[in-house]
Amino acid sequence: MEESLSEQRINFLRSSIGAVISNSPSNYMNWLAPVLVKAEYGILVCKYTVRKEMTNPFQILHGGVTAGIIDDLIGATVFTMGLNDRFTTVNNYIDYFAPVNEGEEIIAETAIVKKGKTILNLQCEVFLPSKNRLIAKGYSNMLNIG
Repeated sequence: MEESLSEQRINFLRSSIGAVISNSPSNYMNWLAPVLVKAEYGILVCKYTVRKEMTNPFQILHGGVTAGIIDDLIGATVFTMGLNDRFTTVNNYIDYFAPVNEGEEIIAETAIVKKGKTILNLQCEVFLPSKNRLIAKGYSNMLNIG
């Protein structure tokens, strides 16, 4: 039985579990240098180590980097869905709950909220596992652009 495009993509991603992502088509993801933890249909989980260049003047994770992690990982999650069309971000909505210091490790996990023909709605939760704390949660609407 032939694998679906989604299964092919997920199996491709799974071959990188435990490794730092450094050859993504997303230059931003390569800069973030996440470690892939899990890849399923509509779900990606990655670990990130907060580096100095990811912090704000208070030496905590910059909100823009947090937003970038959420947006980038949600975009990569669309890849797991095996869709032939391209999708782009229409909007992001992010709540920030707690700070993260340089050197700490965070986990980001995505999920599909609603899959429509024109709009996909996905979410991403970012955790600080060492303190068992949710640090941010974001939603994105992704528009089918063909």
